[in-house]
Amino acid sequence: MKLLTTVILAFVALSHLGFLVIEMFFWDHPFGRKTFGMTPEVSASSAVLAANQGLYNGFLAAGIVWAIWSDRRDLKIFFLGCVVVAGVFGGLTAKTSIIFTQAVPAMIGLALVLLTRKPTAA
Repeated sequence: MKLLTTVILAFVALSHLGFLVIEMFFWDHPFGRKTFGMTPEVSASSAVLAANQGLYNGFLAAGIVWAIWSDRRDLKIFFLGCVVVAGVFGGLTAKTSIIFTQAVPAMIGLALVLLTRKPTAA
């Protein structure tokens, strides 16, 4: 179960690194426009906001990587909780698919973390 949890958390972290790259570096390029279904005018006018959003996604990825590396349950819960909240908010306010691409994988990871208990000392 621990391996599955780590794989899911790594997937969430890698996804957010991908979001960072698209939002910070490819937002106002054909790839970014195609990915998010934007016109050149929309992508140009929102590029600075997208870069800021990408930076936040990078912080989420870094936090999850830190949580995996340190094997700290509290960090896993905190950063996955942040991803769930961001994904639900984005899904309700921007695009419904964000719930499935961002919140659901984090919810699965969070459920696995909560189900996986560290052995206690006797």
